[in-house]
Amino acid sequence: MTVPVEPTSVDPSRNGAPATTPAPATASAATPPDTPSDPHPSAVPGRTAQAATHALRPHAEDVFAAELAALAARDDRPRPARWRLSPWSVATYLLGGTLPDGTVITPKYVGPRRIVEVAVSTLATDRALLLLGVPGTAKTWVSEHLAAAVSGDSTLLVQGTAGTPEEAIRYGWNYARLLAHGPGRDALVPSPVMRAMAEGMTARVEELTRIPPDVQDSLITILSEKTLPIPELGQEVQAVRGFNLIATANDRDRGVNELSSALRRRFNTVVLPLPETPEAEVDIVSRRVDQIGRSLDLPAVPDGIDEIRRVVTVFRELRDGITADGRTRLKSPSGTLSTAEAISVVTGGLALAAHFGDGVLRAGDVAAGIRGAVVRDPAADRVVWQEYLETVVRERDGWKDFYRACREAGA
Repeated sequence: MTVPVEPTSVDPSRNGAPATTPAPATASAATPPDTPSDPHPSAVPGRTAQAATHALRPHAEDVFAAELAALAARDDRPRPARWRLSPWSVATYLLGGTLPDGTVITPKYVGPRRIVEVAVSTLATDRALLLLGVPGTAKTWVSEHLAAAVSGDSTLLVQGTAGTPEEAIRYGWNYARLLAHGPGRDALVPSPVMRAMAEGMTARVEELTRIPPDVQDSLITILSEKTLPIPELGQEVQAVRGFNLIATANDRDRGVNELSSALRRRFNTVVLPLPETPEAEVDIVSRRVDQIGRSLDLPAVPDGIDEIRRVVTVFRELRDGITADGRTRLKSPSGTLSTAEAISVVTGGLALAAHFGDGVLRAGDVAAGIRGAVVRDPAADRVVWQEYLETVVRERDGWKDFYRACREAGA
């Protein structure tokens, strides 16, 4: 039996039982141009403007609310059902640009435009999206911003781990209410995916290949039939228009919990590559470190751009197994040395410079972080790092200070 399902959310005052909340307004091409489609932070269930302002890591729809509102107000292109922006505006939000009125949209993803266009157009169909790539290629970042731009809410999230239960994808039960009153809608606790189906929103599943295979396969019916059976009640939840799902997975996780062919067929796969050029990677690291640094009151990135270039150069050379000039072959360490790790190294260096230095990022501030990122296996990676220092860094013009800092950091 199919029953109409009202959008639900968990009401803490009811011991975790679902509580009815208003469905989001449908965005369409007919939306008046002066009507912002992005919600105020306090309009999202369970979130307040004050909490968003003081959060250590605010959600994308809170940080970039002004940009999303500006795009929505000037978006006269067709929008799929319940989308807050048209596909063109979603791509502009991710890739950046300047609106006709001069509003600057900052880039959230630096990479090939076609990749973003394919990802956005996939979400406009009935196919789910799988973002695939090596660790540190911004899969989670892109997933969050896609959900924020499409649905105005990036929080309908399932974090995949080896212990993720089926209830995290389907639904659970409020056991106190279940024991007191038996199975019923009031005792059912919807998962983020179930809520997204009922409300026509975008759900996210992170690290899909980390989830056990039997739990992964609970997505098959959801993605193929767009329905979620509730056999205990003899009911089902049917997805309304606007529902879709974004999953992420790492290339390095192949063989952990490989996706079944049946599940893989339900996704369109988009591979996010590593940055093509050193300049692109330096740009990505600089932008992201600047965002993190401003939230932590750290020094401005331009004061350390030279050190950022050196960090990126070291990571790219060891990652590629060859120096930038192509003259020297190198051994690669066991770690990925991703862009995300470079961001972490530089952010840590900025903190050292701010609190224990003169506020300017220098070689000594990033040396220990680089060594920690490279030397994951104390036996094998330490040899790789020492060889790189002695054969490349030591002989490179203008890198004497970096060489000394790395030796002092315990090469």
